[in-house]
Amino acid sequence: MESVSPISRERRKVSKPFPASTPRIARMFRRFTDHPATVNETYFQHMGTAFGFGARMLVGALACFVHGLFPWLCLTRGSDTIRALHHRMVTHRVVRPEATGRTPAVAAGD
Repeated sequence: MESVSPISRERRKVSKPFPASTPRIARMFRRFTDHPATVNETYFQHMGTAFGFGARMLVGALACFVHGLFPWLCLTRGSDTIRALHHRMVTHRVVRPEATGRTPAVAAGD
């Protein structure tokens, strides 16, 4: 025999496994598209750009570790990577103001 507390029993009565209204789901999906839209990208375009930046950062980080161990190797790879990524981000940036009235953390003129 299952022992269920009165509070749990009441929660089961009130809880609906699949609520009829979907505003919560719509808000969740909007979180995936709001930020990419502020930089004029779709979700998948933004994901590809972010993955590209991440891969370049990983290569630059590995070069920095190699340089730490062997100072005569990878002399400028880390700083070159940072400069290239900064240039790519700033020159390709097109920022649309967010509809929520919040200001972006980084202005387009940086």
